[in-house]
Amino acid sequence: MDTQQMQEFENKIKYTFSNKEILLLAFMHSSFANEQKKGKHENNERLEFLGDAVLDMVVSEYMYRMYPQMPEGELTKLRASVVCEGSLAKLARQLELGKYLFLGRGEETTGGRNRDSILADTFEAVIGAICIDGGMESVTKYILSFMEKEIQQTKDSFKMRDCKTHLQEVIQKTSRYPVKYVIVSETGPDHSKSFVAEVHHINRVLGKGAGKSKKEAEQAAAQDALKKMEE
Repeated sequence: MDTQQMQEFENKIKYTFSNKEILLLAFMHSSFANEQKKGKHENNERLEFLGDAVLDMVVSEYMYRMYPQMPEGELTKLRASVVCEGSLAKLARQLELGKYLFLGRGEETTGGRNRDSILADTFEAVIGAICIDGGMESVTKYILSFMEKEIQQTKDSFKMRDCKTHLQEVIQKTSRYPVKYVIVSETGPDHSKSFVAEVHHINRVLGKGAGKSKKEAEQAAAQDALKKMEE
């Protein structure tokens, strides 16, 4: 990472480092440090450790404030989905973190610049670097610039994925009869179909929903049923 790349990266994240050395350290993979015979701690692992803890804290505090009705178990599951390796690697790719990395020859030749584990670790190391350089206010602003949207999207899909299971659990508390899903309509050409599903229980329609696939429509129907039950 040269001076021009540093400026390019700072422009991307809308944060300017006072200490450029800490920024360089965030991209220093242990494989490069070992090859260059650098000191024991001259890699990004300690920054990654700090960034991991800060990320958890900022995301947890945000979810606590934004979702006051969400119980602890669901908050834990949502946080785990948001800060998982795949999610962080996706955000790292959006920032093109891989191209700034200092990698050893072995990692370079085996595709390390695009490996999920390395990208996710680097994303956390950058968080750690901003925390050290600018403090909690700066790093919180940085994290939420990515995570607010990620949390909401994950929450929405997380809720949809669990609706059928949740509905079945609710029904089983008062009935031994299972729910049934019925596709009531199917429209559109083969490459862009739309489905409408109903969820039935003992000859009663509990909910109705639409989707681009049968599974999505069924989940939407389950979500509709749960919503009506809550009302």
